[in-house]
Amino acid sequence: MIHRARGTPFLLAVVAFVFTFNLASSAEAKRPLITQKIDESKLVTLTGNTRPEANKNNDRGTVSGGLALDHMLLQLRRPSELESSLAQYIAELHNPTSPNFHQWLSAKQLGASYGLAQPDIDTLKSWLVSYGFVVNSIYSTGTVIDFSGNAAQVEAAFHTEIHELNVNGTHHIANMSDPKIPAALAPAVIGIVSLNNFMPHPMLANMKPPLRSGVGRRPSSDYTLGDGYYAVVPSDLATIYNLSSAFTAGYTGLGRTIALIEDTDVYNYPGDWNSFRSTFGLSEQFPSATFVQVHPGSSCADPGINGDDVEAALDVEWSSAAAPNAAIQLASCVDTALNFGGFIALEGLLEESTPPDLVSISYGESESYLGQAFNQYVEGLYQQSVAEGVSVFVSSGDEGAASSDADQAVAFHGITVSGFASTPYNVAVGGTDYGDTYLNENGTYWNANNNQYYGSAKSYIPEIPWNDSCASALLAQYYSGSSITYGISGFCTASFSNALGFVYFVDDAGGSGGPSNCATGTPSVQGVASGTCAGYPKPSWQSVLGNPSDGVRDIPDVSLFAANGIWGHYYVFCYSDPAGGGVPCTGSPANWPGAGGTSFSSPIMAGIQLLVNQATDSTWGNPNTVYYQLANGEYGGSGNAACNSTLGNGTSSSCTFYDVTLGDMDVDCLPLNGTPYNCYMSDGLLGVLSTSNDSYQPAYGTTTGWDFATGIGTVNAYNLVTNWPPPGHHGGK
Repeated sequence: MIHRARGTPFLLAVVAFVFTFNLASSAEAKRPLITQKIDESKLVTLTGNTRPEANKNNDRGTVSGGLALDHMLLQLRRPSELESSLAQYIAELHNPTSPNFHQWLSAKQLGASYGLAQPDIDTLKSWLVSYGFVVNSIYSTGTVIDFSGNAAQVEAAFHTEIHELNVNGTHHIANMSDPKIPAALAPAVIGIVSLNNFMPHPMLANMKPPLRSGVGRRPSSDYTLGDGYYAVVPSDLATIYNLSSAFTAGYTGLGRTIALIEDTDVYNYPGDWNSFRSTFGLSEQFPSATFVQVHPGSSCADPGINGDDVEAALDVEWSSAAAPNAAIQLASCVDTALNFGGFIALEGLLEESTPPDLVSISYGESESYLGQAFNQYVEGLYQQSVAEGVSVFVSSGDEGAASSDADQAVAFHGITVSGFASTPYNVAVGGTDYGDTYLNENGTYWNANNNQYYGSAKSYIPEIPWNDSCASALLAQYYSGSSITYGISGFCTASFSNALGFVYFVDDAGGSGGPSNCATGTPSVQGVASGTCAGYPKPSWQSVLGNPSDGVRDIPDVSLFAANGIWGHYYVFCYSDPAGGGVPCTGSPANWPGAGGTSFSSPIMAGIQLLVNQATDSTWGNPNTVYYQLANGEYGGSGNAACNSTLGNGTSSSCTFYDVTLGDMDVDCLPLNGTPYNCYMSDGLLGVLSTSNDSYQPAYGTTTGWDFATGIGTVNAYNLVTNWPPPGHHGGK
């Protein structure tokens, strides 16, 4: 729906005229892209549409030709002039001086003005039907066709076989080569979004033991100080990031909706959510919150409970901690044979007449693994979101700058980033840890006793990048007395060889960031951003002190605490599913599950943005346009020493962002098949991720202003709300 501007009737008439004229002009500019007769003997390869795991080592033979492949997605290509026109319109949506400011589009309006010409869609639909496929729907945007069939039909139409794979003991199916289509259709087709069942992974890191504790030790009943843990609960979050001042001022998310995008329902709905809110005082202090589970869209089936329900639990609970009076909506669909249910759910939400204010996504996969068609599908989905006014928050990842090596102990594939987080249309949320343990200042920032809601934080706490790896210079310094991480005498070699008992630190877990480098094209090496790979171009709004002139989109944008116990801090949440390792949420939360990961920081940042939406009575599409504007005002050309996070409780009360300048997110690495990719080995047994193979250039350290480790920093929520520019006379919701 269009959210009309407020103002005089004359002004409204002018705005409506300009808006209607722009849409009409876009519609008239459409031109067919398919202009030649289809000749099945003249084929074009849709490059960048094969998973790197689809290789002879993993191959276990073809699947049955009758294997059902439901809800495949054909990603279409707009004419270049329409793509440029839409990009310009989205820029105007975020420009307060434009008459189109906040004149959000509906999905149908987006398709009518910027979708493919109807003759192209009709031709593609007829071609699919000629091979026996069933066309389920054509999305309102006019850029995606949903169709179903079987493996034999895919082979006949797209000239690629679907095979069984065994990847590290796990069964998968995937196409073994890039699909091919008639050359006449190629101008209108990017590719098939997915011909494999590799699903994205949740950005959840299991709890690690704290410093000075043995592996596997749990927090004691006095979990404020037990075994070195200072666990984070909602009361602590409110104190540390000044959410408490926002709540006192009445900014609680009341009347606004946040949607958590999942492929599962939560266990014990809504019991665990209620237990979390009751135990930590949220239901008593903020009684207007609601929580529902929805399964939107005609292609969406209720997924029930699966192994990702732990992700769903923490998402709905901690988004509610940040926006405690908000309407929390879990939107989930079952994963199909080839597609992530979370994106099916998001598609369904965006088709609705009133979509949510914003969404949070805590899943990811590296750009180079997703492939060109999937990356551009994600970009198009987020582009549609912001055109409708819906903000998209996405976890940056939990593996440093090595997103192709998620859930591994060592990075092999060089510097890569998550394609779920690297588009120009989403806010990528990174992860930090609290630096009080490293600075020997625990007593300065935590009370000896919990309050009635189990909180113990005293104030804002110094922050460092979340990093569990031996490649962390701070961990190396703390344990070995030297910050040297590489080489035969470095901390990683000592950890790898277990010479000093530090094998625990052979791990690539940590907040993610880096440059987009494989959003398009094809990698020449499995999972490595190489070959014809290229990143998304740098958005015009991503200009701030510290951000490199690299010409590409860089992530993260902002960060929040996301650590899993490496320095003694982690999040507590309620998860009672015994099948997933949960426990009943009774008694002291010292015995509840605890974890970390950017799975937490993304829904929390989304909740903070919801407070802005309430305060301004508006949705904001892509809020990065304002985040970077505010960061430029704070950091200027040389930084703002008063907002340096290392000052902790000494930072200025006026800071919107806390500039994290201590530490790095570097991770350990090894060569891939004998070839180092962004891996500086020196003479050690284990290398560290580096922008150079020949010298130590850690990927990446903190700097003044923006950096790959933490983006523009973390936030003072109250100041973010009160410093946010008003919608102005042109818009509002």
